[in-house]
Amino acid sequence: MLSRLLAATQISIAAALVAVVVALVLGVVGGLLAGYYGGWFDSVSSWLTGLVMALPGIVVLLAARAVLGPSVWLSMAIFGVLMSPAFFRLVYASVTAVRNELYVDAARVSGLRDGRIISRHILSVVRAPVIIQSAMITGIAIAIQSGLEFLGLGDLSVPTWGSMLSDGFAKIYNAPLLMLWPSLAIGLTCISLTLLANALRDALERTVSTRRRRREGKVNGAPAERTAVVGHQDDARAATGEVLLSVRDLHVGYDQPDGSLTQVVHGIDLDIRRGEVHGLIGESGSGKTQTAFSVLGLLPSGGRVTRGTIDFGGIQLAGAGEGVFRKVRGKRIAYVPQEPMSNLDSAFTIGSQLVEPMQVVLGLSKKEATERALALLARVGLPDPKKTFASYPHEISGGQAQRVLIAGAVSCDPELLIADEPTTALDVTVQAEVLDLLRDLQAEFGMAMLLVTHNFGVVADLCDRVSVMQSGLIVETGPVRSIFNHAEHPYTQSLLDAILEDGEPRGTLGSRKEVSA
Repeated sequence: MLSRLLAATQISIAAALVAVVVALVLGVVGGLLAGYYGGWFDSVSSWLTGLVMALPGIVVLLAARAVLGPSVWLSMAIFGVLMSPAFFRLVYASVTAVRNELYVDAARVSGLRDGRIISRHILSVVRAPVIIQSAMITGIAIAIQSGLEFLGLGDLSVPTWGSMLSDGFAKIYNAPLLMLWPSLAIGLTCISLTLLANALRDALERTVSTRRRRREGKVNGAPAERTAVVGHQDDARAATGEVLLSVRDLHVGYDQPDGSLTQVVHGIDLDIRRGEVHGLIGESGSGKTQTAFSVLGLLPSGGRVTRGTIDFGGIQLAGAGEGVFRKVRGKRIAYVPQEPMSNLDSAFTIGSQLVEPMQVVLGLSKKEATERALALLARVGLPDPKKTFASYPHEISGGQAQRVLIAGAVSCDPELLIADEPTTALDVTVQAEVLDLLRDLQAEFGMAMLLVTHNFGVVADLCDRVSVMQSGLIVETGPVRSIFNHAEHPYTQSLLDAILEDGEPRGTLGSRKEVSA
């Protein structure tokens, strides 16, 4: 009895694992691709998933046995196909919830390919629920397998827990204990799988782990801090006067459910020269960020460039595919967002998020990328680069997170830095420090910079030229000094008049009685 139970355990668990592996491959891979890319693959895979879920599982297994014969391996493989929608729907829901998160866009801007983003940043979101689901599916597979064998529909020559149950049931009046041992094996295995899955989930999702302590040990043993960034290339490219980014007649629109198109940018022209800081200013909703996202190829779902050209160093970006943007994002065009905390993946340390793009884009080894990351953290003014390197995003402040993102943006020596209101989420004193840092790094690296802002004070502090945007149109453009002293368009004049500094006093506040009245 013991020897048969041991032999049956191997086959029963192995067959259940076949079902789980088939379900994992089909469900997880399909859910990741459909959730991340959407489009026709999403529609087709969702339709197939609904079709499979509509099939009666037991009837399918019985039909398969009649056609293919009583094979426990084929039965479990077919059962894996039938259970794959459970993984697909779980993964699909999790991926669609995070695919538009800012840290995913930040990973794309840093030059990472879709496969790496999915495997490293998206998969980490679904691994815990997938583990729990795997334990449940394994238990169900064991139960279904045992049920088929108990009914005598399996291969009688292969010892399994189900066949042992069938034999025990046939002799239940003579030897009732024969039913006990396979029943205990099935019950204890299902309980153990659930406990193991929960333990694995807790170990994977624990914030403080031995893996992190090992990382900190490596960082603490790293070479001494360096005050200069290593490996900067093409220092002579600054301020040559050559046009680096040329935007002509740019129109951006969003497709509506009724088939219409809503235009948000209505044909703008914009030139940014090498070594120039160009400000793009306007009130919220004027189309500044939509213009910047068009250059980056990061327009939200439904948005597209409907007309015009975006020429970046001889590469046409308007209407280009993801393959074209991979050639420029991260290495030639970098991005600093306005919400620093949302652009850092909470599942990984700061150091790993800085090192990864340099390994992918620049081809550096992990040691070289770590040294460069520490040098950059020191260069952007963080007081303890090693501690920041080993920290998670929730362990640093908003100002520190913005400095980290600036360090990441310049880490691959970009030619153009797009800064989208980089000081909006910061307090006044930190804003001034970040502006000083951007000014120094722009001069040091010789980058062109497109600064998206609604603050004329920031424009006066940083920019060489400025374009004023209103309702999707650039209404005025020119040198900063000229715009400040001789603004011609009424909208520009109204923005300048809204500046409180050096304005007329507004008088004393009324008394409390007058205010309440």
